[in-house]
Amino acid sequence: MMLRQMVALSNVAVRILGYGPSCAAVLLLAGCAQYEPRPIIAARTAAKLDSRTLHDADLRSFVASVFPLRSASSRGRAWGLTELTFAALYYHPDIEIAQSKLAVAQAAIITAGQIPNPSLRLTPTYHGVITMPSPLTVGTAIDFLIETFGRRGIRVAQAESLAVAARGDIDTASWQVRSRVRSALLKLWAAQSRLDLIERRQTIQEQLVGILERGFSAGQISALDIARERTNLNQIRLTTAETIRQAAEARAELATALAIPLHALQGANLSFAAFTHTAPISSGVRTLRENALRNRSDIQSSLASYDSSQSALQLEFAKQFPNISLGPGYTYDQGDNLYSLTVAADLPIFNQNQGPIAEAAARRDEVGARFKGLQAQIIGDIDQAFAVYRATTQALAKADALVAEQRRRQQEVKRAFDAGEIDRTPMALADIELSAIELARLDAVIQQRQAIGLLEDALQQRLLDKSVIRPPRQSF
Repeated sequence: MMLRQMVALSNVAVRILGYGPSCAAVLLLAGCAQYEPRPIIAARTAAKLDSRTLHDADLRSFVASVFPLRSASSRGRAWGLTELTFAALYYHPDIEIAQSKLAVAQAAIITAGQIPNPSLRLTPTYHGVITMPSPLTVGTAIDFLIETFGRRGIRVAQAESLAVAARGDIDTASWQVRSRVRSALLKLWAAQSRLDLIERRQTIQEQLVGILERGFSAGQISALDIARERTNLNQIRLTTAETIRQAAEARAELATALAIPLHALQGANLSFAAFTHTAPISSGVRTLRENALRNRSDIQSSLASYDSSQSALQLEFAKQFPNISLGPGYTYDQGDNLYSLTVAADLPIFNQNQGPIAEAAARRDEVGARFKGLQAQIIGDIDQAFAVYRATTQALAKADALVAEQRRRQQEVKRAFDAGEIDRTPMALADIELSAIELARLDAVIQQRQAIGLLEDALQQRLLDKSVIRPPRQSF
């Protein structure tokens, strides 16, 4: 508020001294914001969380705004890795928390740029022994704080840097949400794929046991041989039950990653194309690593935090020099009108703010060290992920070769069986051997996809399911 307006307000308060405190408070608070309570009812929020579904209309609109060519918004459409990621971004509380932190940081910019409010002092005095010309002495003064050496601008710069860091934290939280969705979806795909192979292996093993039982009845097979294969069959049945449990656990983990109840996944058409079809990573390690070291969201957030620490140090340096306080005043003293002007400032005699300066400098060094540590960690994560990716890719190539060789042998056995040269036992054994090698190859595929996932996390770059997307209409 301007000086003239404040002086006028103080004169009004003097004239209505009998009701001054309450009236002045009403005038000062007339432009204040009003508090509105917003209670949280646990039962209501729990019911809302439990009612979440992948068929929510707002969710469908959100996902449809992201994909120009395809969408999981309609019933029956497939929910792949990227669609599920955006569903998680829509629902997950981590994103809401990060957005709230950004709102706090943006509000702090307003706070940093505010001009300090002046203070009003009233000192009414009554002289009981004086009757003429007046027994009253009424004094009023307004104190204005004038900040020096650009402190307000430095505070604003510091708050803006923290807001930039908060925006980066939203992106980091988004990547973490994708990572959890990808991990859970990959576990579910791995369990279901294993279950398909194991059930096929169980069927073949049951056929082999039937063949051996008939041979045992005919006196052609020893009891030891049939006991061994029955044991193998029981072991496969136990493995089948364990794989079913793993699939159920992975489905529950996926629901948690999406921040939806487990029953919301019932009937959902999930797509695992992101894992069944992958393209080789063609870019070099150095190029991808340099891009991550410059552009990862946590790198940008850490840089913004460092800029904020620089501003904090600059502010402490500015505090070496005192602010100035101006206090224009008016006193009605027993019929006389007295005007005054008070100028006040702190005297930097005993210290020149050296302690806070040293603390701010140390905090800046700490933030800088954390940034370097983050870069070092990213380099290590990328190198490790690439090493695992190369090793698993080589293992997968060997597994492919073994599967191809076993399929060739199986065809030879089948031709011999069709020609009547052998019975069904060698044919069943060849099928079991192929099934075992295919299961080993699946493990190699899963390990390679997990390595690609580690690369995604280290690079913060989509390597699985590179769907064409456009920025959503609403931020997340």
